[in-house]
Amino acid sequence: MRKFKTESKKLLDLMINSIYTNREIFLRELISNASDAVDKLYFKNLTDKSIELSKDELAIQVSFDKDARTVTVSDSGIGMTKDELDRNLGTIAHSDSMAFKMENDEVQGDDVDIIGQFGVGFYSSFMVGKSVRVVSKAYGSDEAWAWESDGVEGYTIEPAERAEHGTDVIITLKDNTDEDSYDGYLSEYGLKDLVKRYSNYVRYPIRMEVTKSRELPKPEDAGDDYVPQFENYQELDTVNSMIPIWKRRKSEVDQEEYNEFYKTDFHDFADPARTISVHAEGALSYDALLFVPSRAPFDLYSRDYQKGLALYSSNVLIMEKCEELLPDYYNFVHGVVDSQDLQLN
Repeated sequence: MRKFKTESKKLLDLMINSIYTNREIFLRELISNASDAVDKLYFKNLTDKSIELSKDELAIQVSFDKDARTVTVSDSGIGMTKDELDRNLGTIAHSDSMAFKMENDEVQGDDVDIIGQFGVGFYSSFMVGKSVRVVSKAYGSDEAWAWESDGVEGYTIEPAERAEHGTDVIITLKDNTDEDSYDGYLSEYGLKDLVKRYSNYVRYPIRMEVTKSRELPKPEDAGDDYVPQFENYQELDTVNSMIPIWKRRKSEVDQEEYNEFYKTDFHDFADPARTISVHAEGALSYDALLFVPSRAPFDLYSRDYQKGLALYSSNVLIMEKCEELLPDYYNFVHGVVDSQDLQLN
């Protein structure tokens, strides 16, 4: 076993218990890392004509195994070599994404939009997992490697098997206690809810095996009193929408789409009185979509009312209610602000 350095162990403990206070964001962090890995392969495809990729190859998959108590996030991205696994996961807070962005900003300017740049998000897995296994195969390599750790003393790196390039992060969840239950992450509903809440606008499809229902064919000898019969079946489905409405120019969106987004995301049954779309570029670039309700929120004058806008970084939710984005006299306004200049942590 390769040992974490003493200072690394202290940093890991501090980060798991202090930096991340909301444990359910582990899935957001892993999906963001997976998106970065796919981004890197897509960028490599643009600069290296020998690489041929189809759009369908670029995806992320989330799955769970209730019996084994595992949650898995897989991507078809650039993957990692043995040395990269050791460097990126064995050194706390080392960011291969930050290095990649700095190397390629000169070539592509600000078009290289890498979400995770500080290399700490992966370790949020240990808030919910008693062990984490990462199986990765670098693009163009014939070898796959597995990094595994319990997040306490150190980690191992061993040869592994993976058919195609990309990475699997497999979390073995902690056992339930009287205070904490982790079973919610072992359900289709629980994982879909987290994907839609935090990663709905990641630019690549996030796929899951979902349960659907279909009507069975009517028997030929069925009588007039026949009641339609249905069966459940499993199907791999895309569970995120990918394209956030606030990134689109106002000329590309009709008011009906804005109204539907507002009523769905902000839980109002009435259309907004006014919609404001802002796209700003400068020292800080951001997109904002604001809504003035047609009536006061029902709990506006209650003690528990919380003002604020939903804050995103590169389409990934950071805070559901960021109070600092609104002065008190606009506390009734709903909306979102998204900036790639902000970091997830």
